[in-house]
Amino acid sequence: MTALLFLKTLLLGLIEGITEFLPISSTGHMILADEFIKLSESQTFTAAFEVFIQSGAILAVVVLFWGKLWPVAGTKQEQRNKWLLWAKILVAFIPAAVAGVLCHGFIEKYLFNSVTVATTLIFYGIIIILFEQSHRIKESALHSIDDLTFRTAFFIGIIQCLAMIPGTSRSTATILGGLFLGLNRILAAEFSFFLSIPTITAAGLFQLLESGVAFSQTEYLVLALGFAVSFLVAAAVIKWLMRYLRKNSLIPFGWYRIILGIIVLGWWFTK
Repeated sequence: MTALLFLKTLLLGLIEGITEFLPISSTGHMILADEFIKLSESQTFTAAFEVFIQSGAILAVVVLFWGKLWPVAGTKQEQRNKWLLWAKILVAFIPAAVAGVLCHGFIEKYLFNSVTVATTLIFYGIIIILFEQSHRIKESALHSIDDLTFRTAFFIGIIQCLAMIPGTSRSTATILGGLFLGLNRILAAEFSFFLSIPTITAAGLFQLLESGVAFSQTEYLVLALGFAVSFLVAAAVIKWLMRYLRKNSLIPFGWYRIILGIIVLGWWFTK
């Protein structure tokens, strides 16, 4: 592995780890990064790399929330609640699974570009700011994952489908959706993390089936390094975000999205 390839891998793993769970769109950032950081001439390998580093971020969720997710540990009531949680996660996953099968080809062909990313970054940045300025979390807001109903989980899953458009951000859609449907900030973020497990795993498996896994030794080293960096960075970001949301709103992320979107549009019009 050359020094340049090593640095590119570190940078892309860092970008994925930072952006996967923040409401700023990891897919959008990876599309933009690909404009400037050409990891490989092989689009097949690049697609597989993006899947692997997303998997690293998902592993961070599993490790950090193992106690809440592993359904065969604890008292009988705790085990029952964990099985119910997984059932709610799968119910929320259904809309994205159906929409992904129906729309994946169209979205990948026509919407995976810088202009789409910039437009959605700006649009949902404005939505975040307006929503946060007008929305007040009620004292009665849900704060326990056990109180989340299947109906609410399903509607969060429907809202998640908006994130199929690059630049929207799955975290933006699910966290704002959760807040709108009566969850408090911490629970909305937690369920967003949990819902990422089947959503991103399914998308990754679909991508791997399309691309295959026949790579060189160097490429496998790149995959492993990107996975490790993404895992470590995502774990740190999740811990930070959970602390941040206890006392702060999403408005700074909205402004970040707007500024980045304007910069990308300016770059696109002048290139």
